[in-house]
Amino acid sequence: MNYPDEITYGNKADIISTVEFNHTGELLATGDKGGRVVIFQREQESKNQVHRRGEYNVYSTFQSHEPEFDYLKSLEIEEKINKIRWLPQQNAAYFLLSTNDKTVKLWKVSERDKRPEGYNLKDEEGRLRDPATITTLRVPVLRPMDLMVEATPRRVFANAHTYHINSISVNSDYETYMSADDLRINLWNFEITNQSFNIVDIKPANMEELTEVITAAEFHPHHCNTFVYSSSKGTIRLCDMRAPALCDRHTKFFEEPEDPSNRSFFSEIISSISDVKFSHSGRYIMTRDYLTVKVWDLNMENRPIETYQVHDYLRSKLCSLYENDCIFDKFECVWNGSDSVIMTGSYNNFFRMFDRNTKRDVTLEASRENSKPRAILKPRKVCVGGKRRKDEISVDSLDFSKKILHTAWHPSENIIAVAATNNLYIFQDKVN
Repeated sequence: MNYPDEITYGNKADIISTVEFNHTGELLATGDKGGRVVIFQREQESKNQVHRRGEYNVYSTFQSHEPEFDYLKSLEIEEKINKIRWLPQQNAAYFLLSTNDKTVKLWKVSERDKRPEGYNLKDEEGRLRDPATITTLRVPVLRPMDLMVEATPRRVFANAHTYHINSISVNSDYETYMSADDLRINLWNFEITNQSFNIVDIKPANMEELTEVITAAEFHPHHCNTFVYSSSKGTIRLCDMRAPALCDRHTKFFEEPEDPSNRSFFSEIISSISDVKFSHSGRYIMTRDYLTVKVWDLNMENRPIETYQVHDYLRSKLCSLYENDCIFDKFECVWNGSDSVIMTGSYNNFFRMFDRNTKRDVTLEASRENSKPRAILKPRKVCVGGKRRKDEISVDSLDFSKKILHTAWHPSENIIAVAATNNLYIFQDKVN
């Protein structure tokens, strides 16, 4: 399934920058470089169209952020949506957090299919009437109207980050959330917009002594006092807010010793962690660096329990990837609903899946040729050298401008959303 028809291919503002299912999987939100949020809703199954249940159609589109200018620093603040996080549904309305580089917003998305009529103090056009002309009292009534989906900003959390926000994460208490930038992590209450509490600050007194930055952060799915954050040095810190209020000192420190035989000029760059995700069970942490996905057990800090090679065939291409800046791409990773399979993106519109139980892995491609309804995805293979088979693709012919950075997995079913530049593909298990 492609991105909405009205969005044309090739416009930079349409490049998808985040993808996120809500807690039931009925809604899927995407954010783009133009500051827009597009929400897709899953079609309800009908008796005569049993197989159409998996289809997602546009539910609501709204402008979340606008470009701004910081006059004090003479800096443009772009409107690009960095992250979207859903809140669990409490009533008929939906709530989500969206953020650009500086400002987090809480949006309410609600439906309206009735409108009030028969006001006493207003006429039908909404103009105020002269009270002296009112001789009888009417009881206003609700009349049916065409369904309208409205998105309204309920809270704006601004002016708390000096550096660019890279992560937001809703706490399991659903009263607080955190936002992380390169050097600081702030804790917010949903009801308070004018102040936040700084829980991590790694900014050195002298910026020349800066050796690492925060790259991602996430709350534990069940314990509201625990969170993790990753760094550009390839380390993960687990913090407990019950110990000190300021979590500069971590509770656990996860780091894999470097293999001296693999040491190169690019070692530090490719070891930088671009994403960190708790498993749904809360027992494991998954991290993505440039070449691998690693799974860590919370009870073992000295090395990961699983390491999956995403595109090891690029190890010989690091020099050219450094020159075209691709080596700095930030790939995300996701768990399936049962934590048994993990998914992450690669180049040439490829994405990878790893089954943790069978240890099997597969490379699939999200492309317009494969996007015909009911088309079955064929596994792809990359040939490194020597003789290339007919169905293989040479590592030299990979297109590095086509990259899958953002993916999402339905919380309970085998439905995945894959953002390939400015196209959104939704794939699901084969239906009989």
